[in-house]
Amino acid sequence: MKIMGILNVTPDSFSDGAKHHTPQLACQHAHQMVREGADIIDVGGESTRPGHTPISHQEEIERIVPVLEHLHDMGVPLSIDTYKSAVAREAIRYGASIINDIWGFQADPEMAKLAAEHQLLSILMHNQSTKTYQEDIILSMKRFFDKSIELALSAGLKESLIVLDPGIGFGKTWQHNWEVLRRLDEVVAFGFPVLLGTSRKGMYGGLLNNQVDERMAATLATSVYAMERGVEYFRVHDVKAHNDARRVWERIYDQTDHSRS
Repeated sequence: MKIMGILNVTPDSFSDGAKHHTPQLACQHAHQMVREGADIIDVGGESTRPGHTPISHQEEIERIVPVLEHLHDMGVPLSIDTYKSAVAREAIRYGASIINDIWGFQADPEMAKLAAEHQLLSILMHNQSTKTYQEDIILSMKRFFDKSIELALSAGLKESLIVLDPGIGFGKTWQHNWEVLRRLDEVVAFGFPVLLGTSRKGMYGGLLNNQVDERMAATLATSVYAMERGVEYFRVHDVKAHNDARRVWERIYDQTDHSRS
């Protein structure tokens, strides 16, 4: 299990908008997440929450570059959360070694080429512009991923560098989100490592009638459930809680005699 700590350097992200939007605040938070157990830091300069206002690639670059300049000594890989090749290219110049594309290389035809040029671990997320499905949602997801994977492989990216993300909260109703979670086994069965991003999502509020900052326990429930089903990467806000859950989960399955530990 790998924990990806979320570092939004935006004024309008749904959970932590404007909290880490200066390079100094972002750097402090990134180092804190690494101390708490993050294996990857995922830097995003554009909010993709429902109803977000798109920004230009230049504005996104101006947000992320000063932050990346301060994160060169993190000691863990840096991921760039973008679907724009111009942004990803600049992020790579400043040390990013993972691409996290919420449109699975399908929004910008240059993204697959860029990932292949540098042979970067690439997270391809399922997404669509509507929340309507004319067929079974997992079948629709597979068709989407087949296209994304073909784009990646045709560009020359190694198959071993592809990670799939079912895109909880993107192009889906809350009911769709719960169905995809119930059927994670089928997503894992596609044959690629899977990343899950359920941190503080709105579906918890629909079920529990709680606020964004009250959703850590709910997020942990879905994360542990996903760990049991073979999900390998978790994109989260609450790194320490997930690291604690990981250590306990690993201890349960550890056959070594630790005596009193």
